[in-house]
Parts: sequence; structure tokens; C-alpha cells
Amino acid sequence: MRYVSFVQPATQRASWGVQIDDGRMLDLQAAGASLGRKAAPSLLEHIREGLSSWDLAQISLEALRKGMLEEAVLDEKSVSLLAPIPRPPKNVFALGLNYSDHVAELGSGVALPDAPVYFSKASTAVIGPNAAVVADPRLSKRLDWEVELGLVIGAGGRWIGRDRALDHVFGYTIVNDISARDLHEHRPGGQWFLAKSMDGFCPMGPAVVSSEEISDPQDLTLVLRVNGVEKQRSNTKYMIFGVGEIIADLSRYVTLEPGDVITTGTPSGTGVGRVPPEFLRPGDVMEAEIETIGVLRTPVTEPTFA
Repeated sequence: MRYVSFVQPATQRASWGVQIDDGRMLDLQAAGASLGRKAAPSLLEHIREGLSSWDLAQISLEALRKGMLEEAVLDEKSVSLLAPIPRPPKNVFALGLNYSDHVAELGSGVALPDAPVYFSKASTAVIGPNAAVVADPRLSKRLDWEVELGLVIGAGGRWIGRDRALDHVFGYTIVNDISARDLHEHRPGGQWFLAKSMDGFCPMGPAVVSSEEISDPQDLTLVLRVNGVEKQRSNTKYMIFGVGEIIADLSRYVTLEPGDVITTGTPSGTGVGRVPPEFLRPGDVMEAEIETIGVLRTPVTEPTFA
């Protein structure tokens, strides 16, 4: 199942649903109303309601196959996609230094970690497909890209065992971990949070693909292009710490809750690691792509000064 969140520009009505085919999707709030079933108001609430609510999509798709619910089918061109979880319940949990080739490109002063390296991105940094990242020269002149596999927690908990960690995943998405490298380099202490949490610095989407459709999250190809030129290409099998290990380790310290988003690190090919370094400018367009999930498109724009 491919879950999406969206807004209809004509009415500004926000909803959520599932992608069908040929650029169409099924509005599950509208489908629920037609079937006499109360749908959750958002994908996040749908996840929070747990397994008892997760059959709505299957029931609606079956009804659609029987010729019902055509009124709930939308053309994707008629809506604006949002991040699947437009406002995560907590800051986005993020991993740094989780691909050995990325550690290597950062230079000899950075060592391979022997445990996951965590930071967070403010939930206000989250934007959806086609929403723009603002390159504000007053704040940073060294904006960088990072394609990453993101996961959405379905069943929360603490002290989650490694052997059952993947059972706690609702689905997978794409995150572009935009980073202001000069804040890393020139602010005291490295400033990971500040460098990665400005508004718009967490593009996410275009969909959350249910865990049933991705049997092995450690075998997915990741690619990132800037203006059509490939900058990153790798596979999630090269993560230092895999999805199950991350969930098991993080949940020892932090209670994971339904709808929490974890992004799992980036491979080599980032702008700061290239020779010479390359950084984003207004007019650039990034395309972050992960096998089975899709393509997350993010333009870069200039700030609007008052």
C-alpha cells in the first residue's frame, strides 16, 4: 500500500489516501464517508488508531474494484501532495555517519562510529514533494543534499527486541536531509540540530510504502540528482547500522510512538564531500529516489525579503 497526504487547492481541504495507478489515488476520508465508516482525519491518526483501523484501505480498494467509490478517486494532478506525515509527533529522529563511504568522504578527522550517532530535525522543518527549500545567504552559503531512507513507526514501545523491530514499522519513505555545512563548521560544538533544522530542511515523501511491500529494507537502491546530474548512488545494504538495529538501540533510551519518523543516514556523494565541494543554489532542483518508494522532487529558491 502506498499512503499519501494531500491538500486540494480549490477547497484547501486536507486529506489522505492511497495511490492506485495511472496517477490516480483514492481519498480514504471520502471513501469512508461513502461506505458509512468513519475514517481517521489524517494518516498520522490512522497509524495511531492501530490495527483495528488499518483495514479501511483494503475495504475501500475492494469496493472500488466492484465499481463503487469512483467519486472518491482523484487525479494526482488535481491535488498538492504533502509530506505523508506533515507534522511528526516529535522531532524527526536522524542518524549521522551511518554509511562508511560517507564517513570516509568527510575526511580523516571523522572516525567510523561503534554505536549509532543520533541527532534530530525539528518537525517544523518537514515539507512535502515539490515544496521549495529556501537558500537564504544570511543564514548559510553551503547548503547540501542527503538522500536517506526514512521509516515511520507503526507500533511504539521501549526496549524493542532486534528480532521483532521490523514488526514496529508502519512503512518507509524518502527523506532529503538538507544540511547547512557552514553551521557545522563555524558555530561552536558543530551545531548538528541547527544546521539541519531550519524551515524546509526535511523534505519527505512522496508516499509511505507499507512495510508489507518492502520485505527487506536493507536492499534498496538510493539515488540523488541535482539538475538531472547524479550525485549519490548506493544501497541500504551498506548502512553501518540497519533499520532493525536502529529501532532496537534507540528504543532502549526513548519511547517510540506511532507516527514517529526515523531517517537512517546518507551515503557518499554529498556536496561537502565532492572535490571541489558543491553546494545548492537558487534554481537548482533535487530529485531523491529510492527503489520501490519513488522520487521526491525539491526545488531550491531565493528568500523573499520584506
